[in-house]
Amino acid sequence: MRKIVFIMILALVTLLADAQTALKKVYDEKIDPMEQIDKALADAKVAQGKKFVMCQVGGNWCPWCLRFADFITNDSDIAKVVSDNYIYIHVNYDPRKSGGEQQAKAAKDLMKRLGNPQRFGFPVFVLLNTDGSVLHIQDSSFLEEGKGYNKEKVLRFFKAWTPLAVNGNA
Repeated sequence: MRKIVFIMILALVTLLADAQTALKKVYDEKIDPMEQIDKALADAKVAQGKKFVMCQVGGNWCPWCLRFADFITNDSDIAKVVSDNYIYIHVNYDPRKSGGEQQAKAAKDLMKRLGNPQRFGFPVFVLLNTDGSVLHIQDSSFLEEGKGYNKEKVLRFFKAWTPLAVNGNA
């Protein structure tokens, strides 16, 4: 009996420790990703060409997606470049077949709208201009370093795709 209680306590302590170190889930699985993109595009238009829409496509099921979100949020240099130049959204992609035919079609339509970025793995970044056209798809593996991301590479990526840089004014 003591052994069982000990194992249960150990399991609980491990679970609590994991919960404290778990990364924040940033993908809202309840909203329609197409509507989310449309809203971000409308917000970008209000910014009068000063911002593009950056879609971080992935899901809460993807540890690398959550690591990236945490990384750019906690680095003030990167966070500033992002907030100054992008309407940044986390677009939930659910590739599971458990949602049935309708969910599978919605996921396929989403990927088509974004230029089929899933071929690069997740997270993948899709940059849209204010008209909703895909300007660039970024494979996140080129931004990785070890079990995280490289600050210089991430900053270079974001700075290279600002509206000023793309429009030739940087």
